[in-house]
Amino acid sequence: MELTKELDAFTDILTERQEHILRIKINRPQKKNALTIAMYAAMADAIIQADEDGDIRVVFLQGLADCFTAGNDLQDFKDYRPEGELRHANSYLDAIRRAKKPIVAAVGGVAVGVGTTMLLHFDLVYAGESAQFQLPFVNLGLCPEAASSFLLPRLIGHLHASELLLLGELFSAAKAREIGLVNAVYPDSEVIDKAYIQAQKLAHQPPASVQLTKALLKRPIAEDTANTMAEEMTLFFERLGSAECAEALTAFFENRKPDFSKVK
Repeated sequence: MELTKELDAFTDILTERQEHILRIKINRPQKKNALTIAMYAAMADAIIQADEDGDIRVVFLQGLADCFTAGNDLQDFKDYRPEGELRHANSYLDAIRRAKKPIVAAVGGVAVGVGTTMLLHFDLVYAGESAQFQLPFVNLGLCPEAASSFLLPRLIGHLHASELLLLGELFSAAKAREIGLVNAVYPDSEVIDKAYIQAQKLAHQPPASVQLTKALLKRPIAEDTANTMAEEMTLFFERLGSAECAEALTAFFENRKPDFSKVK
Protein backbone atom coordinates (compact mmCIF):
# COMPACT_ATOMS: atom_id res chain seq x y z
CA MET A 1 0.00 0.00 0.00
CA GLU A 2 1.42 3.36 -1.02
CA LEU A 3 1.87 5.85 1.77
CA THR A 4 1.21 9.53 1.25
CA LYS A 5 3.35 12.33 2.61
CA GLU A 6 1.57 14.82 4.87
CA LEU A 7 4.55 16.89 5.95
CA ASP A 8 5.99 19.05 3.17
CA ALA A 9 9.66 18.42 2.39
CA PHE A 10 9.86 15.79 5.14
CA THR A 11 9.92 12.13 4.13
CA ASP A 12 11.51 10.51 7.19
CA ILE A 13 8.04 10.01 8.67
CA LEU A 14 5.19 9.16 6.30
CA THR A 15 1.52 9.03 7.24
CA GLU A 16 -1.66 7.75 5.65
CA ARG A 17 -5.28 7.77 6.76
CA GLN A 18 -7.50 4.92 5.62
CA GLU A 19 -10.26 2.76 7.08
CA HIS A 20 -10.27 4.73 10.35
CA ILE A 21 -6.55 3.92 10.77
CA LEU A 22 -3.68 6.38 10.92
CA ARG A 23 -0.68 4.61 9.47
CA ILE A 24 2.77 5.95 10.41
CA LYS A 25 5.89 4.74 8.64
CA ILE A 26 9.43 5.39 9.83
CA ASN A 27 11.24 5.96 6.55
CA ARG A 28 14.92 6.81 6.87
CA PRO A 29 16.60 3.78 5.26
CA GLN A 30 19.95 5.48 4.69
CA LYS A 31 20.38 5.71 8.50
CA LYS A 32 18.63 2.45 9.43
CA ASN A 33 15.60 4.46 10.58
CA ALA A 34 17.59 6.15 13.37
CA LEU A 35 15.30 8.69 15.01
CA THR A 36 16.04 12.42 14.94
CA ILE A 37 14.41 15.25 16.88
CA ALA A 38 12.28 16.14 13.85
CA MET A 39 11.14 12.53 13.46
CA TYR A 40 10.13 12.30 17.13
CA ALA A 41 8.18 15.54 16.80
CA ALA A 42 6.40 14.37 13.66
CA MET A 43 5.34 11.07 15.25
CA ALA A 44 4.24 12.80 18.45
CA ASP A 45 2.14 15.31 16.50
CA ALA A 46 0.56 12.52 14.43
CA ILE A 47 -0.44 10.51 17.52
CA ILE A 48 -1.77 13.54 19.39
CA GLN A 49 -3.82 14.58 16.34
CA ALA A 50 -5.13 11.03 15.95
CA ASP A 51 -6.40 11.12 19.53
CA GLU A 52 -8.39 14.27 18.75
CA ASP A 53 -9.69 13.03 15.38
CA GLY A 54 -13.05 11.31 15.68
CA ASP A 55 -12.52 9.51 12.37
CA ILE A 56 -9.34 7.76 13.54
CA ARG A 57 -9.81 4.68 15.70
CA VAL A 58 -6.39 3.00 15.54
CA VAL A 59 -2.77 4.07 15.07
CA PHE A 60 -0.57 1.67 13.11
CA LEU A 61 3.21 2.08 13.32
CA GLN A 62 5.73 0.38 11.09
CA GLY A 63 9.28 0.76 9.93
CA LEU A 64 10.79 -0.76 6.82
CA ALA A 65 10.43 -4.47 6.12
CA ASP A 66 14.05 -5.03 7.15
CA CYS A 67 14.46 -2.31 9.81
CA PHE A 68 12.03 -1.00 12.42
CA THR A 69 14.46 1.51 13.92
CA ALA A 70 18.11 1.52 14.98
CA GLY A 71 17.07 3.74 17.90
CA ASN A 72 18.15 7.28 18.57
CA ASP A 73 20.42 9.00 16.06
CA LEU A 74 23.78 8.81 17.83
CA GLN A 75 25.02 11.95 16.11
CA ASP A 76 22.28 13.82 17.99
CA PHE A 77 23.67 12.31 21.17
CA LYS A 78 27.25 13.18 20.30
CA ASP A 79 26.26 16.78 19.60
CA TYR A 80 24.10 17.00 22.73
CA ARG A 81 24.37 20.03 24.96
CA PRO A 82 22.29 20.46 28.16
CA GLU A 83 20.52 23.48 26.66
CA GLY A 84 19.94 21.66 23.36
CA GLU A 85 16.72 20.43 21.78
CA LEU A 86 17.29 16.70 22.14
CA ARG A 87 15.08 16.75 25.23
CA HIS A 88 12.10 17.28 22.91
CA ALA A 89 12.34 13.58 22.02
CA ASN A 90 10.40 13.12 25.24
CA SER A 91 7.28 14.53 23.54
CA TYR A 92 6.95 11.28 21.60
CA LEU A 93 7.29 9.14 24.72
CA ASP A 94 4.64 11.24 26.44
CA ALA A 95 2.39 10.90 23.39
CA ILE A 96 2.50 7.11 23.34
CA ARG A 97 2.07 6.93 27.12
CA ARG A 98 -1.00 9.17 27.01
CA ALA A 99 -2.50 7.83 23.76
CA LYS A 100 -6.24 7.15 23.99
CA LYS A 101 -6.51 5.24 20.72
CA PRO A 102 -4.94 1.77 20.47
CA ILE A 103 -1.51 1.54 18.82
CA VAL A 104 -0.53 -1.49 16.76
CA ALA A 105 3.07 -2.06 15.63
CA ALA A 106 4.74 -4.21 12.98
CA VAL A 107 8.42 -4.83 13.74
CA GLY A 108 10.72 -6.02 10.99
CA GLY A 109 14.52 -6.19 11.28
CA VAL A 110 16.25 -4.39 14.13
CA ALA A 111 14.48 -2.62 16.99
CA VAL A 112 17.20 -1.00 19.08
CA GLY A 113 16.84 1.07 22.26
CA VAL A 114 13.69 3.14 22.03
CA GLY A 115 12.72 0.86 19.14
CA THR A 116 12.14 -1.79 21.80
CA THR A 117 11.08 0.31 24.80
CA MET A 118 8.31 2.09 22.88
CA LEU A 119 6.66 -1.30 22.32
CA LEU A 120 5.97 -1.56 26.05
CA HIS A 121 3.37 1.21 25.61
CA PHE A 122 1.63 -0.26 22.57
CA ASP A 123 -1.48 -2.44 22.58
CA LEU A 124 -0.68 -5.05 19.91
CA VAL A 125 2.82 -5.82 18.58
CA TYR A 126 3.82 -8.25 15.82
CA ALA A 127 7.34 -9.15 14.72
CA GLY A 128 8.98 -10.68 11.68
CA GLU A 129 10.83 -13.94 12.32
CA SER A 130 14.21 -12.27 11.68
CA ALA A 131 13.50 -9.27 13.92
CA GLN A 132 16.14 -8.51 16.56
CA PHE A 133 15.68 -6.45 19.69
CA GLN A 134 18.24 -4.71 21.89
CA LEU A 135 18.34 -2.44 24.94
CA PRO A 136 21.92 -1.10 24.81
CA PHE A 137 21.51 1.81 27.22
CA VAL A 138 24.15 0.65 29.71
CA ASN A 139 26.48 -0.18 26.81
CA LEU A 140 26.31 3.50 25.84
CA GLY A 141 26.88 4.77 29.38
CA LEU A 142 23.21 5.73 29.65
CA CYS A 143 20.21 4.40 31.61
CA PRO A 144 16.81 2.99 30.55
CA GLU A 145 14.08 5.29 29.25
CA ALA A 146 10.38 5.18 28.33
CA ALA A 147 9.61 3.80 31.83
CA SER A 148 11.24 0.53 30.78
CA SER A 149 12.92 0.11 34.17
CA PHE A 150 9.38 -0.20 35.60
CA LEU A 151 7.44 -1.81 32.74
CA LEU A 152 9.95 -4.45 31.67
CA PRO A 153 10.40 -6.22 35.04
CA ARG A 154 6.64 -6.04 35.52
CA LEU A 155 6.24 -7.85 32.20
CA ILE A 156 9.03 -10.45 32.40
CA GLY A 157 10.34 -10.44 35.98
CA HIS A 158 13.36 -8.85 37.62
CA LEU A 159 16.02 -11.37 36.55
CA HIS A 160 15.06 -11.40 32.88
CA ALA A 161 14.75 -7.61 32.80
CA SER A 162 18.16 -7.27 34.45
CA GLU A 163 19.70 -9.52 31.82
CA LEU A 164 18.29 -7.49 28.93
CA LEU A 165 19.02 -4.06 30.44
CA LEU A 166 22.40 -4.66 32.12
CA LEU A 167 24.04 -6.74 29.37
CA GLY A 168 22.32 -4.99 26.47
CA GLU A 169 22.59 -7.96 24.14
CA LEU A 170 20.54 -8.65 21.03
CA PHE A 171 17.61 -11.01 21.42
CA SER A 172 15.45 -12.71 18.84
CA ALA A 173 11.82 -12.40 17.81
CA ALA A 174 11.26 -15.86 19.27
CA LYS A 175 12.52 -14.66 22.66
CA ALA A 176 10.44 -11.49 22.38
CA ARG A 177 7.38 -13.69 21.87
CA GLU A 178 8.38 -15.96 24.74
CA ILE A 179 8.67 -13.09 27.22
CA GLY A 180 5.47 -11.40 26.05
CA LEU A 181 6.96 -8.39 24.32
CA VAL A 182 5.20 -9.27 21.04
CA ASN A 183 1.87 -10.97 20.37
CA ALA A 184 3.00 -13.15 17.48
CA VAL A 185 5.86 -13.77 15.05
CA TYR A 186 5.25 -13.98 11.30
CA PRO A 187 7.42 -14.57 8.22
CA ASP A 188 9.36 -11.38 7.45
CA SER A 189 7.52 -10.84 4.17
CA GLU A 190 4.11 -11.05 5.87
CA VAL A 191 4.51 -9.24 9.19
CA ILE A 192 3.39 -5.77 8.06
CA ASP A 193 0.28 -7.09 6.29
CA LYS A 194 -0.57 -9.48 9.13
CA ALA A 195 -0.21 -6.73 11.73
CA TYR A 196 -2.32 -4.36 9.63
CA ILE A 197 -5.11 -6.95 9.51
CA GLN A 198 -5.15 -6.85 13.32
CA ALA A 199 -5.37 -3.06 13.19
CA GLN A 200 -8.33 -3.39 10.82
CA LYS A 201 -10.03 -5.74 13.26
CA LEU A 202 -9.60 -3.17 16.03
CA ALA A 203 -10.94 -0.42 13.77
CA HIS A 204 -14.16 -2.43 13.33
CA GLN A 205 -14.68 -2.82 17.08
CA PRO A 206 -16.92 -0.31 18.94
CA PRO A 207 -14.50 2.64 19.27
CA ALA A 208 -15.72 4.02 22.62
CA SER A 209 -15.59 0.55 24.16
CA VAL A 210 -12.08 -0.02 22.81
CA GLN A 211 -10.80 3.26 24.23
CA LEU A 212 -12.46 2.66 27.59
CA THR A 213 -11.00 -0.83 27.83
CA LYS A 214 -7.53 0.45 26.96
CA ALA A 215 -7.84 3.14 29.63
CA LEU A 216 -8.90 0.56 32.24
CA LEU A 217 -5.98 -1.69 31.33
CA LYS A 218 -3.52 1.19 31.70
CA ARG A 219 -5.03 2.86 34.78
CA PRO A 220 -3.48 0.68 37.54
CA ILE A 221 0.05 1.52 36.42
CA ALA A 222 -0.48 4.96 34.87
CA GLU A 223 0.92 6.98 37.79
CA ASP A 224 3.96 4.75 38.31
CA THR A 225 4.65 4.76 34.57
CA ALA A 226 4.52 8.56 34.38
CA ASN A 227 6.71 9.02 37.46
CA THR A 228 9.28 6.48 36.28
CA MET A 229 9.43 7.98 32.80
CA ALA A 230 10.06 11.44 34.25
CA GLU A 231 12.79 10.19 36.61
CA GLU A 232 14.48 8.16 33.88
CA MET A 233 14.45 11.14 31.54
CA THR A 234 16.18 13.35 34.10
CA LEU A 235 18.85 10.73 34.74
CA PHE A 236 19.16 9.93 31.02
CA PHE A 237 20.08 13.50 30.14
CA GLU A 238 22.49 13.67 33.05
CA ARG A 239 24.17 10.54 31.70
CA LEU A 240 24.49 12.13 28.25
CA GLY A 241 27.02 14.49 29.81
CA SER A 242 28.98 11.74 31.54
CA ALA A 243 32.52 10.57 30.72
CA GLU A 244 31.22 7.03 30.23
CA CYS A 245 28.75 8.13 27.58
CA ALA A 246 31.40 10.27 25.88
CA GLU A 247 33.75 7.27 25.65
CA ALA A 248 30.98 4.97 24.40
CA LEU A 249 29.91 7.37 21.65
CA THR A 250 33.48 8.20 20.64
CA ALA A 251 34.27 4.49 20.39
CA PHE A 252 31.17 3.95 18.26
CA PHE A 253 32.16 6.61 15.75
CA GLU A 254 35.78 5.38 15.74
CA ASN A 255 34.56 1.82 15.14
CA ARG A 256 36.30 0.36 18.19
CA LYS A 257 35.37 -1.18 21.51
CA PRO A 258 34.93 1.35 24.32
CA ASP A 259 37.47 1.31 27.15
CA PHE A 260 35.91 2.21 30.47
CA SER A 261 38.92 1.18 32.56
CA LYS A 262 40.17 4.77 32.92
CA VAL A 263 36.84 6.51 32.96
CA LYS A 264 35.96 8.10 36.29
